[in-house]
Amino acid sequence: MDIFLQQIINGLVQGSIYALVALGYTMVYGIMGLINFAHGEVVMIGTLVSITVTSTLAAAGVPLGLAGLGGLIAAMLVCMALGWSLERIAYRPLRGSPRLTPLITAIGMSIVLQNLAMIIWGRNYLTFPPLLPKVNFEFAGAHFTLVQVAIVLLSAAMMGGLVFLVYRTKLGMAMRATAQNPAVASLLGVNTNRVIAAAFVVGSALAAVAGVMVGSYYEIAHYQMGFMLGLKAFTAAVLGGIGNLAGAMAGGVLLGIIEALGAGYIGDFTGGFLGSHYQDIFAFVVLIIVLMFKPSGLFGEKTGDRA
Repeated sequence: MDIFLQQIINGLVQGSIYALVALGYTMVYGIMGLINFAHGEVVMIGTLVSITVTSTLAAAGVPLGLAGLGGLIAAMLVCMALGWSLERIAYRPLRGSPRLTPLITAIGMSIVLQNLAMIIWGRNYLTFPPLLPKVNFEFAGAHFTLVQVAIVLLSAAMMGGLVFLVYRTKLGMAMRATAQNPAVASLLGVNTNRVIAAAFVVGSALAAVAGVMVGSYYEIAHYQMGFMLGLKAFTAAVLGGIGNLAGAMAGGVLLGIIEALGAGYIGDFTGGFLGSHYQDIFAFVVLIIVLMFKPSGLFGEKTGDRA
């Protein structure tokens, strides 16, 4: 039971990160039907910016807590600007084009951002400064750290804030109207261009927070770290029902738990052959199963293309 609880805790922490990133995918897809495959690279940029700013401030004598807060704010501002730029420069001119065109553009932007990060920060792994004390807790034989607690609580707060934004504010009402029917929303006075740009900005802000969480959790960062994280978050969004906010949250947490249990139990069963080094297998097995048997996801609704 203690091993099971340990894996659940690990999966919950990892799944909280997946959920935050998946929300960026599902917001953009729900409003304009675009899968922004460059979103994982936005997470990566946020992590690297946070490392740079935090390390610079700490070297200047700023207390590490304040330096970390400065790094988080800087990462959010840079990622929000990056998300707005992606929408304005790369995706808005292609609106109304065949769906394959913006999809290829998104993949191209992912490659551009990876190489840009490599030029700025180099090829080597960077060490993320410890933002919180290394405090360990124990519950029923399972161990977890203060960083893990902070990740789960902050993720829950960010998700709650996003739900409030979407369902209790004028901007959220405009987002839901644009997602339902952009043409009608525009006729009713909604500036759909601003709404779509706002979706990119909000999703990028969540990506920046997720990037800081990833850096704090693993204590390293790399210019290629966003690729696999982005694919897993996309899998989580598909699992929950892409375009559905609650589905993205549930899909992220569920995927994290599946990965943790798979790496723990199936790894032991196979003598380590399918252990933690192969945990990525479980995410993509889930993706294949969902696409085969329930393409709309756990919380998605079946929809048909309008003529």
